[in-house]
Amino acid sequence: MTPAIDIRGLVKTYGRRRVLDGVDLHVEPGSVFGFLGANGAGKTTTLRVLLGLAHKTTGSVRVLGHEPGSTPTRSLVGYCPDVPGFPPWMTARDVLNSSAGLFRLPAALTRRRVDELLELTGLAGRESRVSGFSRGMRQRLGIAQALINAPQLLILDEPTSALDPLGRRVVLDLLTALRGRTTVLFSTHLLSDVERVCDTVAIIDKGRVITAGTLDQVRAESGSVQGRLLVEVDDGDRMREALAGQPWVAGVEEEAAPGVLLLTVTDLDAAAALLPAVVCSLGLLLRRLEPRETSLEDVFVGLVGGGR
Repeated sequence: MTPAIDIRGLVKTYGRRRVLDGVDLHVEPGSVFGFLGANGAGKTTTLRVLLGLAHKTTGSVRVLGHEPGSTPTRSLVGYCPDVPGFPPWMTARDVLNSSAGLFRLPAALTRRRVDELLELTGLAGRESRVSGFSRGMRQRLGIAQALINAPQLLILDEPTSALDPLGRRVVLDLLTALRGRTTVLFSTHLLSDVERVCDTVAIIDKGRVITAGTLDQVRAESGSVQGRLLVEVDDGDRMREALAGQPWVAGVEEEAAPGVLLLTVTDLDAAAALLPAVVCSLGLLLRRLEPRETSLEDVFVGLVGGGR
């Protein structure tokens, strides 16, 4: 099966500045793919190349088997920017009808698609002008607009970055609903969004993809953080001091409950074996010792660094 996106060795320079430095990216059809990176890492430039809005310097880029920006891809790819804009006097239905006209969709198909997309995005029954829409409603309308011609690939640039928690949840639920209907690639710097909706993920840093795969693969392949342990003792302060000098402890966080600590450790099995001895040497009571799954944030900070 032809990949939705196949990028090999992509380099993009602006003058002497190398913005993309050998990017490799592979997105399978039907997946929800999170493209994760800090601001300025190269996410938006990569999307611009995929859309044919910026030309590669060197490398190979194929979108649904075609060159980016070529005539076939224009009807196969939908795109929503981070801040979609619409004529303020239009309603959501007006916007979608206008977009359908650009693709010359038949009248009957237009009515059906518009009704489906308004329902899918939670905008059905809203006949007010777009000028009165919230940021989240505008974002959902932008996604509906990008889906009007039933594209095989939907590209979204930071779709939730400026939304409040409720708006983010609605948009993420929408992306989840799209799984299997179309391939979704969305860029973001919000790690929790990726963990919630994505099948696969790539992390880009300084113009290079430093890891890619399923969430489990990315966690497993990251050697920077091996695991986390939740520990509960009867004196958290003394325990924290004792752990500070242990070579297998990479970090200690205090949880809200008294005496509960979350440890980041370099070797999960070794830490689980050594920790009871530390507790015993302090004369403390070990009430709880539980492994915690390594989060995507742990992986990201370990690979990219926390000093940004």
